[in-house]
Amino acid sequence: MPSVSPAYLSDTAPGHGALRPARSWLHSDAPRRSLNGPWRFRLSPTAPASEDFAAEGFDDSGWDSIPVPSHWVLLGDGAYGRPIYTNVRFPFPIDPPHVPDDNPTGDYRRHVEIPADWSDAERVLLRFDGVESLFKVWVNGVEIGSAGGSRLAHEFDVTSSVRPGDNVVAVRVHQWSAASYLEDQDQWWLPGIFRDVTLIARPAGGIEDVWLRTGFEDGHGRLDPEITAGAAAFPVTLRIPELGVEQVWATAADVAPLDIAEVEPWSAERPRLYDVTVSAAAESIALRVGFRTVEIRGDRFLVNGRRVVFHGMNRHETHPERGRVFDEEHAREDLARMKRFNVNAIRTSHYPPHPRLLDLADEFGFWVVLECDLETHGFGEVGWAGNPSDDPAWRGAYLDRVQRTVERDKNHPSIVLWSLGNEAGTGSNLAAMSSWVHARDPGRPVHYEGDHTGEYTDVYSRMYASVPEIERIGTDGSRSTLPNCTPAQSARQRTRPFLLCEYAHAMGNGPGALDQYEAMVHRYPRLHGGFVWEWRDHGILTTAPDGTPYYGYGGDFGEVVHDGNFVMDGMVLSNDVPTPGLHEYKAVVQPIRFVFDGDKVAITNLRHLADTSDLRFRWRVEHDGVPVACGDLEVPVVAAGESGRAPLPPVPVAPDAETWLTLEAVLAAATPWAGAGHVVATAQLDRSTRRPVPAVRPRTAWRQSDGTLTLGIAEFAQGALVRLAGRDAAGPRLELFRAPTDNDESASDDVRESDASIPGVSHAELWRGAGLDRLTSRRVSVERTGDALRTIDRVSAANSASSVMVESVWSLEGDEAELRVEIQPSGDWPTVWPRIGIRFDLPDGAAPIDGAEWFGLGPLESYPDSLRAARTGRFSSAIRDLSVDYARPQETGHRSRMRRLALTSGGTEVLRIVALPDTHGRRPGFTLSRHTPQQIAQAGHPFQLPHSTTSYLIIDAAQHGLGSRACGPDVWPDFALRPESRTIRLRLTSG
Repeated sequence: MPSVSPAYLSDTAPGHGALRPARSWLHSDAPRRSLNGPWRFRLSPTAPASEDFAAEGFDDSGWDSIPVPSHWVLLGDGAYGRPIYTNVRFPFPIDPPHVPDDNPTGDYRRHVEIPADWSDAERVLLRFDGVESLFKVWVNGVEIGSAGGSRLAHEFDVTSSVRPGDNVVAVRVHQWSAASYLEDQDQWWLPGIFRDVTLIARPAGGIEDVWLRTGFEDGHGRLDPEITAGAAAFPVTLRIPELGVEQVWATAADVAPLDIAEVEPWSAERPRLYDVTVSAAAESIALRVGFRTVEIRGDRFLVNGRRVVFHGMNRHETHPERGRVFDEEHAREDLARMKRFNVNAIRTSHYPPHPRLLDLADEFGFWVVLECDLETHGFGEVGWAGNPSDDPAWRGAYLDRVQRTVERDKNHPSIVLWSLGNEAGTGSNLAAMSSWVHARDPGRPVHYEGDHTGEYTDVYSRMYASVPEIERIGTDGSRSTLPNCTPAQSARQRTRPFLLCEYAHAMGNGPGALDQYEAMVHRYPRLHGGFVWEWRDHGILTTAPDGTPYYGYGGDFGEVVHDGNFVMDGMVLSNDVPTPGLHEYKAVVQPIRFVFDGDKVAITNLRHLADTSDLRFRWRVEHDGVPVACGDLEVPVVAAGESGRAPLPPVPVAPDAETWLTLEAVLAAATPWAGAGHVVATAQLDRSTRRPVPAVRPRTAWRQSDGTLTLGIAEFAQGALVRLAGRDAAGPRLELFRAPTDNDESASDDVRESDASIPGVSHAELWRGAGLDRLTSRRVSVERTGDALRTIDRVSAANSASSVMVESVWSLEGDEAELRVEIQPSGDWPTVWPRIGIRFDLPDGAAPIDGAEWFGLGPLESYPDSLRAARTGRFSSAIRDLSVDYARPQETGHRSRMRRLALTSGGTEVLRIVALPDTHGRRPGFTLSRHTPQQIAQAGHPFQLPHSTTSYLIIDAAQHGLGSRACGPDVWPDFALRPESRTIRLRLTSG
């Protein structure tokens, strides 16, 4: 029988014992010892009643050794349990504040040597920067205290329990506790001591805390210091060597604000930091300060007097092997990658990150919305019954969480908004948190999306609002009532800055229509941008039964309750590879806008405060993707928010090739996040001479045929293609199916302005119901002339009367084989289509088709509502690199607006294809893959794709858009693919 759980597991109080009040995370020269490293460890399946392991003489020689920081479920190949992923649902019964008796509990022990001179310390503190979920601490067998709040710092006073020489620290960590009800964030549940553990000697006469509040106006900096120290610490000296500042305060009463002339402001674009020391005789503290003023003026959010537009990402702490364990090198590269992709803001979803990350945010330059470690989303499963947010019994825990959040990180100039948490409903406890933050730090506004009516927060915030909704919010004088608001509340919210704290759910292939959101931000100044959900996939590196490594998601670790691959929703894959969606985002939010006007170009600087003096502008001209000229463009320095004009260079126009002019804004000099020449913004102009499309040659005298003949490189038997360019081949077969994306699979009720969706029913379900993944064909006729072959097929699915008539005409046009396919649907199809295309099967034979070279849009995949990152040019790729390794296999690899395509084998051209535009000027796209859409749709992970001996080429007349329906709006009507007639016309030659 399991032992009875300790009572403190269900205690809503935030901590017990010698737990100290929260204070800043400071760089001090006071003595400290890291307790990171190997600890002895024992895991129990439930919370043991016995605490004998904490005794000094306890024999732990039979225990394992694990590293701290770490999560025990990510160690030992499953020996210590397994991770659990849920988005909303609690992985334990909803019985607040109680948790199950089956409660994995980790006991930790280690020895630490304390120097003899630490006996002079006024206090010795034991600091934990992150422990999930509830932990209890002993030193030398003496119980010190306990604490909850997994992503928060806790310091215990252990002065009376430590001694010079050998000491034993013991910690008991429970996976589940009352605190777990407040930590239902969309992420993995990963117990353990996962951040640093430190022993700190606090010197007599030391400085307990420092807060250097700053402001900036008209070139002057304001420094408003708060020094927490006893009388023995004074005099205290503040120095800013670069500004020539040295201020000595003889007593605490003397501490006063400073006005400093000729200061450069801090901003996310130019993160100017000044080194500061605050020193007493016993201790010196080093800080880096940035001067900036944050304010809300009317419905505008301003920093240093200028409107801020957040081009942001929601950022969880996640790594495929370490979980939430911080690695500075990896974090530094992560933030540099954000900067390279024009990201300027971070929402720390949904908890404070490792404190060092905020140092990096100050240094690199990001607007930061710092979020408290709070989410109770699982109560939504029971209609929010029992939600702690309005229960006075939980108020202490709520206040403790926000106090520890603000106090730890209050010195960072990058933090411009405090956020109370996420998806915790609403209630008096959240209002109390906001009241405390406003009183403690009037210099930063308060955010919380769940305050829909604006009762206690300062900005109007929403998740996943559609573009029409956002336009209604941004429009002055709109009388429409906002969601969850009365008319009066709606009017009040419209007087505030609007922020999308989450939008554009980046799950799998997507999101689409990012440019529509960006257009709203520049049209309506009340709208201040937002934060994509989210930055990175949370895949955990694991192995398939055959040893193949892959990135696991919910359900891959035997969870009883889980939310599948919903945790794989990042702009960056688990292995650090940026997705095409991130490239699209970079292009959409680029801070320099080019508008071509005759022989000039208008250049608009969309930055917050920085002019364009750090950029240079270059141009190049290409003929059919081949560079023919290049140079630098002379552009005057353009101030933030202003525009300038520059003459375009002479463009040599080719009479028999497409002529494209490309402009780029690049870094003139290296920065900490990118080298000189890094492309910040780009635009293209088509200067081609229009050339007529070869007309279709009419044919008569068609006669019935057995369809066995050769037309140039194409060989047919009984009307079916059997060889192409000397290789076995089959096709073209009509392909209307694509392996559903995560957005296609969503059955969200949120279809709003879309007229192509059914609430509660996914597109993928409709496609499978209509049989698009299992089409069959009936040959209606085969006819030929002397140099042409025509087949007509009726394509439909079992148990369906809807059909598509497909006419394929092969002919010889000089020395080229031409294929023209006319696709005409019946008028009774019940759903939009994922694609309208034709597929060729190309078996490997002696050598597989393993690559492609093309002239069209590239280099990455593109779709109708995700084209901004694509440029017209000449590109090449191995077949394996044409697809993106999304964690759940799905539609990938489509390249739009193809002009020419060459398939290669071992670097040798095998087949050349020229795509001719249809009568509307539309060009097809292509996908080249080693798997069919049907095979891809059957796989839950990449390793489950079957071994292939064939390459598959799909030429698409059209594709359905991507949208963001996995969590957000569906495909915009303009990009929804309705069943319609289309023509595909190709010319083929051998390589």
